[in-house]
Amino acid sequence: MGDNPASRLIIASLLGLAMIGNAGAAGPDNFNGDARRGADLVKNYRCGTCHDIPGVAGANGNVGPPLHRIGTRTYIAGYIQNSPDNMAAWIEDPQKALPGNAMPRMGIPQKDARDIAAFLYTLK
Repeated sequence: MGDNPASRLIIASLLGLAMIGNAGAAGPDNFNGDARRGADLVKNYRCGTCHDIPGVAGANGNVGPPLHRIGTRTYIAGYIQNSPDNMAAWIEDPQKALPGNAMPRMGIPQKDARDIAAFLYTLK
């Protein structure tokens, strides 16, 4: 392919796709969060009261959006770029992330928010 900018872009894109394809149920790479603990926290914080969450017993709420495949979505709340860090910030304080949205601040500390985000990123 040579050493030109277009070749490097193609190679970087292919490597990025390969890394995305390898992201497994353990949560996102290079993100400090415990997906297993996050699954338990989703139950403890009763996220399923408002959200339909696959794999979580009783999580069939319909106030907020369903969280099926949330780990593959481009945006959070249709506005914020979906990344593990942004997801954790959203969970910790959705009103700070996007003032006036329907999701209330639940008093979720940063560590719990990061673990919940790691769990949500397993939903692909």
